[in-house]
Amino acid sequence: MTDCLRLVVEGRDRVGMTMDVSKVLYENHLNIISMEVYSGLIYVKLLWGSSYIWDELAQALKKVSGVDRVSQTEFLPSEKREQQIKAVLDSISEGIIAIDRNGCVTLINPAAERILEYPVAAVLGKPIQDVLSPDVPVLHTLATGRGRDNEEIMIKTYRGRHHHIITSRPIENERGEVTGAVAVLKDMSQVRDLVYSITRPSMVTFADITAESQVMKNVVDLAKMVAKSQSTVILRGESGTGKELFAKAIHMASPRRHKPFVPVNCAALPDSLLESELFGYEEGAFTGAHKGGKQGLFEFAHRGTLFLDEIGELSPHLQVKFLRVLQDGQVRRIGGKEEFSVDVRIITATNRNLEDMLQKGNFREDLYYRLNVIPLFLPPLRERKEDISVLVESFIGNMNSRLGLSIRGVSREAMKTMMDYPWPGNVRELANVIERGMTLGAGTDILNLPQLLITSRETHGFRPSAGDVSHAEDSWKLSAVPRPLADQIADTEVRALRQALAVHKSSRLVGKALGVSHTTVLKKLRKYGLGKPES
Repeated sequence: MTDCLRLVVEGRDRVGMTMDVSKVLYENHLNIISMEVYSGLIYVKLLWGSSYIWDELAQALKKVSGVDRVSQTEFLPSEKREQQIKAVLDSISEGIIAIDRNGCVTLINPAAERILEYPVAAVLGKPIQDVLSPDVPVLHTLATGRGRDNEEIMIKTYRGRHHHIITSRPIENERGEVTGAVAVLKDMSQVRDLVYSITRPSMVTFADITAESQVMKNVVDLAKMVAKSQSTVILRGESGTGKELFAKAIHMASPRRHKPFVPVNCAALPDSLLESELFGYEEGAFTGAHKGGKQGLFEFAHRGTLFLDEIGELSPHLQVKFLRVLQDGQVRRIGGKEEFSVDVRIITATNRNLEDMLQKGNFREDLYYRLNVIPLFLPPLRERKEDISVLVESFIGNMNSRLGLSIRGVSREAMKTMMDYPWPGNVRELANVIERGMTLGAGTDILNLPQLLITSRETHGFRPSAGDVSHAEDSWKLSAVPRPLADQIADTEVRALRQALAVHKSSRLVGKALGVSHTTVLKKLRKYGLGKPES
């Protein structure tokens, strides 16, 4: 039986030591596989058969002048380093590819095998341009000696094209000459997951949705069923009914819950900016484009959920591009030639009457039917009054923790008023009223009606008379005629003064809080009959 023996010879560093050791091994008819020489140390790997006797070899080597000690070792230093490097390369998730000065692959780790979908034997020794692409950045690094960072690349395999990020660095010898290069490949989906783990918005589940009314329970039950599918969902309802809340809950109950949830408000961005955000752009696509280009939100949401709020505000131009993504699952960046495959679940929301927009030609019929696969209608708060008390309790509990308060609830009068109020702003308005009340009522146990300042003037157009301004907060009279701008400004001033007076007792402090002089405060108080505080 033939095996390998690894030995280390320790002794004085002198000229001819290596030759003398080699002579002893030759005289014992031992075949040297490899040898490493360092100052005072000689490592040797030998072919070792059962007929050889270790003690006799060790005694022969010790007779060499300057040898102090002879022992066996498990690995030669180079073998140990190689194993450590291999363990590192095998354990990392990024693909590593090394090339020589001719651009041929000399090393590839398991992660790169998975990325390229080729075995090592099919890649080693081949030109890198045949494995990746003709314009791969690592060839530029090999030619110039300059590294390249985080560049996008499309890799073609027998299973199709794949999107990756590549970084390359030169390999230099002791004279500073470039002898090769190494490339690091990252799967774009891993990059997206890393970015999402840092930028992820706060998420909610169906357990966080308060529903005591039967109408709301029915919507929640339907949404839970819908969440398990891959179908497109459109959320319909008035502003403030919780459409984004439902979108997040649907995502968290879906098989895509571990992938990105990307919300976009279509009404918040100009048409050109929204297009670049959704579809991305290539470098130089337009003035001000970032160097290297930018991926769009369709790409970022790959294998996750894209929530498009206010979908009714989408321009006709973007409606056409959006329809193509829904039909083909392909996205082309602005100024780009390549198309990227995206696997995205679409959830949209609107408070507009899309059917009326169809009749007027403001919304594409084909897009409407693509989006209207599963419609969910969220009822306004006035149609589910049973939920108001539990919503109030929930909001107070959450805000107690956030604001460091200990308010226990609201008075009976305040609750009755809230039950009678039509809530044009729905749940969002209710949350704002509770937060306002807790801010003004800090230090109390129970919130009363004056602290809540419930009003619908800004939404319903109510204008109090001069003699009735003290009762303006409790009046919800609906005006059918648009009010003059001066009247609306006056309403805003009254509300701001009332809120400031509830906190500050002097005109100087009120003026400081509102950013005006105390004399201006006194004039406004006299104008609206709000009384006179301390100077």
